[in-house]
Amino acid sequence: MAHLKTIYLFALLLVIAACTSQTAAPPSGAIMTTPVDDLPVSILNPNPPIDMPTAVPDSIVQEADADYLVLSNVYERSITAIVNIEGVTQTSGEPRLSRGSGFVFDMQGHIITNAHVIKDADTVRVTFNDGYVTEGQVVGFDTFSDLGLVRVQVPSDRLHPLTLMADSDLVRVGQRAIAIGNPFGLNSSMSAGIVSGLGRTLRSAELIDSEAPVGFQNPAIIQTDTPINPGNSGGPLLNSQGEVMGVTTAIRTESGVFQGVGFAVPTNTVRRVIPELIQTGQVNYAWLGIFVTPEDNGYSVAGLAEALNLPVDAGVLLRGVTIGSPADRSGLRGGREIIDVRGQAVCIGGDIIVAINGVYVANMDDLVAYLLAQTRPNDRITLLIVRDRETFEIELTLQVRPNQETQVRDCVG
Repeated sequence: MAHLKTIYLFALLLVIAACTSQTAAPPSGAIMTTPVDDLPVSILNPNPPIDMPTAVPDSIVQEADADYLVLSNVYERSITAIVNIEGVTQTSGEPRLSRGSGFVFDMQGHIITNAHVIKDADTVRVTFNDGYVTEGQVVGFDTFSDLGLVRVQVPSDRLHPLTLMADSDLVRVGQRAIAIGNPFGLNSSMSAGIVSGLGRTLRSAELIDSEAPVGFQNPAIIQTDTPINPGNSGGPLLNSQGEVMGVTTAIRTESGVFQGVGFAVPTNTVRRVIPELIQTGQVNYAWLGIFVTPEDNGYSVAGLAEALNLPVDAGVLLRGVTIGSPADRSGLRGGREIIDVRGQAVCIGGDIIVAINGVYVANMDDLVAYLLAQTRPNDRITLLIVRDRETFEIELTLQVRPNQETQVRDCVG
C-alpha cells in the first residue's frame, strides 16, 4: 500500500513539472534574449511621469504683468468717481428709462454725463459705486457737444472728482484708452483699448435720430477701439495716468452693440462747455455764417486743388454765406458757378479761408474746431482770405449761433 502511494506522488510531481515547463516555454520559434525585468521603462510604462517645469522667476512675471498693474491701479483710483445715471421720463404709459454713466467733476457735486442720457428726463437717479442712491438735479445740457451736467447733494466724502487731461490736443493715435462705466447695467465695468483715430466728426445729439443732411457737428471727436456698449454713455475715457481725455458718447454699429468703433468728446470741449452749463445751464457758440460743399470723399480744397487749379491746397472753399451773418456783413463771397467734378456738382469761385487769427486751417473741420474751442460770441476775429489769387485779411465780429434755420445766399450766378 505504501508502495502505491509513493508511485502516486511521483506521478503527480511529474504532471506538475510538465505543466510548469509548458507554461514557461516561449512560443514556437521565439527567441528570448532579454529578461522581462531588464526591459526599458518606456516599454513597460508608455506614459511615465515627466519632470514639471519650474516656475518663471517673479521678476519676469512682474515685468509681464506691468500693463495689467497699470490698468488695475487706474481702476482702483477712479472707480469711486463713477456713477450710474437713470433718467426717468413720465409718459402716458409706463415711465421710460434712459440709462448711462457719469463721473464726479468737482466738490460741488457736479456730475458730467451725456446730454442724450438726461435731456428728456423728468427725474434723474444717481447711483454711486457702493450702491448709494440719490436724486440728481439737471443743471443743463448741450446737444451740440452731447454733454450734460447733473448736480447731487451728498456729503463731501462721497465726492472724488476725476482729473481732466490738461490738453486733449496732445492725445495721439495708438495710446492706451480706458473706459469705466456701466454697460448693459453692469456697474463698475472697465474695458481697455487704444485711441484709433482723431478729429472725427460726430453729428450733434439733436440730429442722431434725424435724417437732416446738414447740422451743427462736433469735428474734434476721439475715436477708440475700447469696447463701449449701451450704458457706457457719459462715462470717462482715461489715459494711463488716470486722467480724463474724453467722455464716451456713441458707437458706430449696425447691430446695436459695439463693433470696434467708439467715440468720445475730448476734454478741451468739456472745458469749453461745462463752466457755461454751471453758470447759465446752456452753451452759446460763436457763429460765422458760412456754407460749404460737403468735403468728404475728395471734395475738400486739397481734393479739388488740382481739378480746379486752385492757388492753395488747404483751406475752406465757400459755397455760400448766410444772409445777415457776420460773414455776409464783412463781405465774404460764396461761389459764382457750378461745375461737374468727378460726377458731383461743385460750386467754384468763392473765397477760400486759409487761416483764422493766424492759425492755418486745412478744412472746414479745422475751422469749426477752432471756433468751438477758442472763440465766444462777440469776439473779434481776423480771417486770411484767398480771392481771385489775391490774399488779404478780413476782420469781423462773431455772433451767437442761431437755433433756427437761416437763409443762405448759395452759389449765386
